[in-house]
Amino acid sequence: MSEPTGLVDEASTSGGDGGGERQSEPEAGSGVLRVFGRQLKRFRVRAGMERPEFGSMTGYSVSTIAAYEQGRRVPPPRFIDQADEVLDAGGVLQEMKEEVARAQYPAFFRDAARLEGEAVELHVYANQAVPGLLQTEEYARAVFGMMRPPLDEDSIEERVVARLARQEVFAKRPEPLMSFAIDESVLRRPIGGRGVLRGQLEQILLAGQKRTVEIQVMPLGSEEHAGLAGPFTLIETSEGHRIAYVEVQNVSHVHTERRLVKGLEVKYGILRAQALTPKASLIYVEKLLGEL
Repeated sequence: MSEPTGLVDEASTSGGDGGGERQSEPEAGSGVLRVFGRQLKRFRVRAGMERPEFGSMTGYSVSTIAAYEQGRRVPPPRFIDQADEVLDAGGVLQEMKEEVARAQYPAFFRDAARLEGEAVELHVYANQAVPGLLQTEEYARAVFGMMRPPLDEDSIEERVVARLARQEVFAKRPEPLMSFAIDESVLRRPIGGRGVLRGQLEQILLAGQKRTVEIQVMPLGSEEHAGLAGPFTLIETSEGHRIAYVEVQNVSHVHTERRLVKGLEVKYGILRAQALTPKASLIYVEKLLGEL
């Protein structure tokens, strides 16, 4: 596999776990969306349906159907399944789900999302927001709802769907080995309100029960902290390639240069040594949950 030595771009709300403020239309993925849109329209016309009728059968507005057909918006997997069945497409539309799903990420994050989905190991350090792979739907919606300038409701929904789709990595067999080092400040910040935070902490506890997942908390009281420069993710592929993804202030990099990746690996190892153990961390999260 040949990865670039440094992809750099502005972050978008579909990518980094804390959100981002970019609101542009899909670019690199627009070709896939246009192809899907043409196929969707072709099957709709073949079925003799106008957009209002098709929309009522799938539960989507005429304007949304038009946006899907014109390749201006990313259709969610549920819509693709419905459309394939309603239009008797014989699985043609469903076969495009994977490529369409990738189009929901910004260009700079698309490679990272693909690598994340194919990883045999994922290691995440977070000090701004709960890692996207662990976020609940309510937490993710709250994160996107706080973006400034504000996103419209459709954009928020698209980004929530994109973020939750990344969590399908937990359903892989064999499941990749994952670890998360999370700053305590993240677990105390009531994004979306105390109820949302309560549900989020419960989600973290559930994830921490998995044999392939280790969660560690970096306590606020720690006098040593190797991760003050910001969040990052380490990825190892089945081919043995090691990649680092870094995002700071809406600027993101995918690193494959060994020297840079190795430096972050060393930093992550120190972070884990400074943090609470996985067992002590889950006990600590339970304590935080009890305080809400």
